[in-house]
Amino acid sequence: MTSSSYSSRQADISGQARFLTALLENETGRRNPAGFPRVVLLLAPMLWSLFQIWITSPLPYVLGFGVFNDTAARSLHLAFGIFIAYLGFPALKTSPGDRIPLHDWIFALLAALCACYLFIFQRELAGRPGIPSREDILVACAGVVLLLEATRRVMGMPMTIVAGIFLAYVFLGPYAPDLIAHRGASVSRAASQFWLTQEGIFGVPLGVSTSFVFLFVLFGAMLEHAGAGHYLTTLSFALLGHLRGGPAKAAVVASGLHGLISGSSIANVLTCGPVTIMLMKKMGLSAEKAGAIEVAAGSNGQIMPPVMGAAAFLMAEYVNMPYAEIIKHAFLPAVLTYASLLLIVHLESCKMGLKGLPRSSTLKSRLIGAGLGASGLLIVMGLIHYASLWIPALFGAQAKFVFAFLLLAAYAGMVTLSLRFPELREGDSEALMRLPAVTPVLFAGLHFLLPICVLVWCLMELAMSPGLAAFYACTAMAFIMLTQKPIAAFLRKEPVRPALRFCLGRLMGSLAAGGKNMVGIALATASAGIVVGSVSLTGIGQVLASLVETLSMGNLSLVLLLTAVLAVILGMGLPTTANYIIVSTLLAPVIYNLSAAHGLAVPLFSVHLFCLYFGVMADSTPPVALAAFAASGISGGDPFRTGVQGFYYELRTAILPFVFLYNPEILLLDIQNAGHLAWILLTASLACLCFCCATQRYMFVRTNAWECALLLLAMICLFRPDILQDRFYRPYDTLSPGMVDETVAALKPGGNMRLYVSTVFGDGREMKQVLVMPVSGETAKERLESCGLVLAWEGENLMVDDVLVNSRAEKLGITMDDPTRVLGIQVPAARPGKDLFAVPGLLLLGIVAANQRRRKKREAA
Repeated sequence: MTSSSYSSRQADISGQARFLTALLENETGRRNPAGFPRVVLLLAPMLWSLFQIWITSPLPYVLGFGVFNDTAARSLHLAFGIFIAYLGFPALKTSPGDRIPLHDWIFALLAALCACYLFIFQRELAGRPGIPSREDILVACAGVVLLLEATRRVMGMPMTIVAGIFLAYVFLGPYAPDLIAHRGASVSRAASQFWLTQEGIFGVPLGVSTSFVFLFVLFGAMLEHAGAGHYLTTLSFALLGHLRGGPAKAAVVASGLHGLISGSSIANVLTCGPVTIMLMKKMGLSAEKAGAIEVAAGSNGQIMPPVMGAAAFLMAEYVNMPYAEIIKHAFLPAVLTYASLLLIVHLESCKMGLKGLPRSSTLKSRLIGAGLGASGLLIVMGLIHYASLWIPALFGAQAKFVFAFLLLAAYAGMVTLSLRFPELREGDSEALMRLPAVTPVLFAGLHFLLPICVLVWCLMELAMSPGLAAFYACTAMAFIMLTQKPIAAFLRKEPVRPALRFCLGRLMGSLAAGGKNMVGIALATASAGIVVGSVSLTGIGQVLASLVETLSMGNLSLVLLLTAVLAVILGMGLPTTANYIIVSTLLAPVIYNLSAAHGLAVPLFSVHLFCLYFGVMADSTPPVALAAFAASGISGGDPFRTGVQGFYYELRTAILPFVFLYNPEILLLDIQNAGHLAWILLTASLACLCFCCATQRYMFVRTNAWECALLLLAMICLFRPDILQDRFYRPYDTLSPGMVDETVAALKPGGNMRLYVSTVFGDGREMKQVLVMPVSGETAKERLESCGLVLAWEGENLMVDDVLVNSRAEKLGITMDDPTRVLGIQVPAARPGKDLFAVPGLLLLGIVAANQRRRKKREAA
């Protein structure tokens, strides 16, 4: 290598290092002062982490002190976040990074005091609800301004501009165009809405950040500082590195495993990318494709249970569903996205003729190892299942101590077992170029999986709240961080004290990192509260609903497309959490109500998951694709081309939201039995295979145009067999109005009533629609009233005699202003099951596969 090329290469490396440093600083703070300010920037996030652990744990209730209500907890949560933001993030690029100017100290203290105002004066504020004093208004105005400035420093201008636009709309409503005009609001009312109540900045988004999100972010920081991230990456390479395109497949799996503990696409890319992208480039992939694979895998970490990022916890609050149910229903789509990406990597490798890393073990030893590993996993799962059933029955209230003892015994055995194998060295990426053996890697860090098992078990088996489950997971992780090195040193007869000091330093570092990582999320949820408060204060949500429905001409598919485009556009400048809050607040009700008006019973959860998926898509969508910029900074490739390639790979994620809105079985809803579940898994997997082969233009050989067309048709048949079913058989029979009472009374509790009605407007226009509404109650009258309807006969016509206020019927547009006549009630028609209509898709896939095999043999000959 010549000196000039060497200097050029060093300059490239230096530039990439500066870029990655800038990204990391943007996540955790850009200042690195010395002396007392440095101590403050370390202690503040550590104290924040300890405060969050305290309020989430059961200790305050057991000990009887230190109990904080929701208002106080949210107030102190934002105070910590905004204080760290002003000290850790300079106002301008030219501001000093090695010291904290006096004015930033003043802003930090003022902002923290404004945030603490609700905590300090909560009794006084409770005594004057809706009647703020002059001091209340002054503090609220100062707090909103300081919050927007802190948001600008941490997250840039886009989020600040969006919040500022909604804030300005509150006051400028009377001067807005007639379509979106409103009466406006006084400063006093706006101050009360945004700062002094839980309907604005201190509302649900910040509450979820306080109660749930923080400890999950802290859990991820603990796992990363303990070395679990490197362990998962190395294990992925050991399992998949020998396959065709093995390093790229290992990168996908490693990012998926990191998604278990990380809710940030950029953090995922920056954690896995330095190793995986380098190995993919050495394997033969271009810098852009290597970066794009990491972008696609890293972005989807936000939809991978059990830790799906802050937006998933917000979703649980918005749809009033336990977080464990969110995990269960979101699991299959997340697995399908990663399985599809693995298939894309395989097809890319086949097109390029890439090979995997050479293996040192024999086939016999690999088969024995796989058999022992699979049998051991089944035995452990069986023991855990039966222990969860029998131990509570045998020991009653003392069962928790028995579980703790068994967990400690398992941990001690795993740490002892890990000493028989070489220690995993972090940062040794060159070692991965030699395929590591699975058994040594697996057992060298098996104890890292225990806290994840604790988290999943508490969420799924014990049905704990997400915050409490995360508390026990963090407690288990802290215990492991403090003891793994000392136990190893003791067993190796080495000095224990240095190992203990090292572990204590790592634990403190993880507490500080958890607090720093939360600054952006806390400010994003607080600023998004301005949007939520503005929507409820001005009623813009109803206006936007009418506007979107007008633009879409009542077409549900077009509404979904508009929602997806809006989410991607907003996501170009906003983090996923803020993006999800805004889109779901504005458009989720529109989708839900419009789908009901079209006679489609769409679960509210699937509508919110639709908004989340396209918020995640924005991280890899050019021109502003932050994950693509992060990956290109590592790979040395072009950021725009990396983003375009990543978006192309992400198309397989974009189709799933449209599928599970029309086919909720993908979300594991309405599953009849194990056979039905197996059929859904088979057809969904084959549908993803069809889509990937069509978009990548390759199966066994390169596909031609007609094969791609058949594959896309097969995908539609497998994902949406109801399209063919509805084409040949009508889905519902319409019974006469006289059968309404009998049919409604025969519905199962919670079932959907499909009422076919006709509304005549004042201009003579008639609109016929099907009202899909869930019923509750015993008698037909009670069930109709639960939907908000009172029916009465007027001669030979059954008319809507009354509509209850704020009822489901009123939200679907039924009012007393225009007469509404019941034309009948719909019941499911007798027809073959829709699964039968997936068979044509299987036949089309078989035709293409057979033709591909023949062509491959012909080309080989």
